[in-house]
Formats: sequence, structure tokens, C-alpha cells
Amino acid sequence: MSRFFTSKYDQLTPYTPGEQPKDQQYVKLNTNESPYPPSPKAIAKATEAAATLQLYSDPECRLLVEKAAETFGVSPDEMLFTNGSDEILNFAFMAFCDESHPAIFPDITYGFYPVFAKLNGVPFEEISLNKNFTINVADYMGQQKTIFIANPNAPTGIALPLSDIEEIVKSNPDSVVVIDEAYVDFGAESAVSLIHTYDNLLVTQTFSKSRSMAGARLGVGFACKELIRDLNTIKYSTNPYNVNRMTMAAGFGALEDEDYFKENCQKIMDTRAWTTNKLRELGFDVIDSAANFVFAKHGTVGGKELYLKLKENGILVRHFDKDKLRDYNRITIGSAEQMQILIKTLKQLLEG
Repeated sequence: MSRFFTSKYDQLTPYTPGEQPKDQQYVKLNTNESPYPPSPKAIAKATEAAATLQLYSDPECRLLVEKAAETFGVSPDEMLFTNGSDEILNFAFMAFCDESHPAIFPDITYGFYPVFAKLNGVPFEEISLNKNFTINVADYMGQQKTIFIANPNAPTGIALPLSDIEEIVKSNPDSVVVIDEAYVDFGAESAVSLIHTYDNLLVTQTFSKSRSMAGARLGVGFACKELIRDLNTIKYSTNPYNVNRMTMAAGFGALEDEDYFKENCQKIMDTRAWTTNKLRELGFDVIDSAANFVFAKHGTVGGKELYLKLKENGILVRHFDKDKLRDYNRITIGSAEQMQILIKTLKQLLEG
């Protein structure tokens, strides 16, 4: 870092995104992207919007909000669109956390939570998962701290039932509970309906995974109108035009094509089931997943060794060099063809 870099950030360790090597063509199973392109309607709407890029985007995202309100069963003033769900998560740390409202989240979860906490000077506590990587719901009851839970969790893919989420929200009436549903469309139950019952619940989702728009950066948050008003205060104090015209239009098109969305989600879930079975046949311990990835370890070959061997053979998976995780690899569910290549390659590596 330079000699000008502020001392308040000199101990900040930034989030590490999945690698994007360009040295060869890889079977890319490391960043939880969809293997399928965006809806043709999303592409058409984005192309149309490109002709007016000389104009600022609508800071209120009115057309998109109206369409999304209809899709998700909420009121327009109960949602906020952002530049990816990462932005609304950061807004939540800014709006609802401070010295008297520290953050709390699992020790194994989305890696951006501790980064956002440190970036915003927020005290935080990480709660250990159970040995089987599940969340102990009792750990989050009556905490009276700002709670962040990814459901399904990452990188494990394990989901809590909606009843457990509701108990956590109900037991912390004076604190905000943030449920990060980046992967909810692949087999988990959404908590969006609960925002009409609890004024301390914020649910975040993304169009990156199930709606094939990772490159467009579109996230959304759902909460009572008072929490949304708080988040808008942060948004309009940082970047009012945070969602660009093409992304906004693509999001509208994606919501117009629910059949395409549901079909792709089902294909990914079917491929996940096939992949899980094949990995288990090869001696892998695979955690049952409700996300568009699986978390797996082999009985005799270490996680990092497998990751490196797969990379040498043109396949990227995600390895986390952390004590509790280093035996595992997170494997994105790609197309049926991509997963067949993965299984064939693993079989050759393990037999060799």
C-alpha cells in the first residue's frame, strides 16, 4: 500500500473473489455462476436500453420495482434494488450496526461479512457451526445483536427451515436480522413472506445465480418500509444511480420470463442430484445441498491436492485454506456436460 493509505484500513483484509485465470479454457466450477445464459427477454431488454446510455438510470428503478412487487408479493416500498446483493449487505452493516449494535454471524459463511464489518468499523462475533456444519439455532436466540445468516449457507449449501428463521427473528425483536438468500431458488424456503409480520427482518436476494445475471450485478432487499427507508438513506448518500440502465432492463426481462427461470433452476437441481450420487460413488463425503453447488471431501485425497490436480486438468473448483474447510472443495453445479467431464476427470485422477 502507499504511504497515503489511511491507517483506519491498514489492517483490512479484502474479500477474495473466485479466481478468473485466462491462460487456457477451463471448465469453470468455482464461482457459482449459472451455466445457462440469461433469458432471451432479459437480453432483448438490455440491448434496447443500451441505446439510451447517455441518460442516467432511474434511481427509483420504478418499472423494475413494479414488476418485482408483482412477482414477489410485496409492496413497492418494501424493496430496494442494488448493485448486486453485496451492496445491500454493505448497506445493512452501515445502517444497522455500530458499537452498541455489533454484528453476529457463523464462523463458516459468506466471506464478505467480516470484511464489511471491518470496513465499517463494526464489532462482530463469529459463532461456530456444529461439527456437521449446521447452524445451532439456539446460538442466535435472544442475542440482541444484528444477525447475518446466509440461507442456504455458503460454502456448505445447508439450509435452515423457515420455522427456524422465524424463531430467530421473533427472539430478537429489538435487532435487525438479515437473511441472505443468494441461493434460495435451488431448494430452500424464502423468508420474504415474513417481512409483513416482523419489522426487524431484512431478506436479500440476487439475480446473479438463478436468473443468470452475475455479470449484470443486480441485487434486491425486502423489508418493511421503515427499514427500506433507512437503506435508501444510505443509498442516496453514496450512489443514487447504483443500478445501471441495462441491468435494470435485463432484470425486468428476467422477471417476465418465469418459465425460463424455473426450468433452469430445475435443471441445476437435477444435475446437482446426479453429481452428488456420482461423487459419493467415487468415495466423496458430500453434504446435502440446497444451493447451486456442493461441498465435498474425499476419504483419502486432500482438498487442496484435488483442487490443484483438477486445475492442471482444466477444471476449476473453489478451495478454502481454512482449518475447518481445507479437506473440502466447493463445486459449482454446471451443465450436465460439464459435470460429466468433472466426474470422468476425478475418476481418472483417483484411479491413477
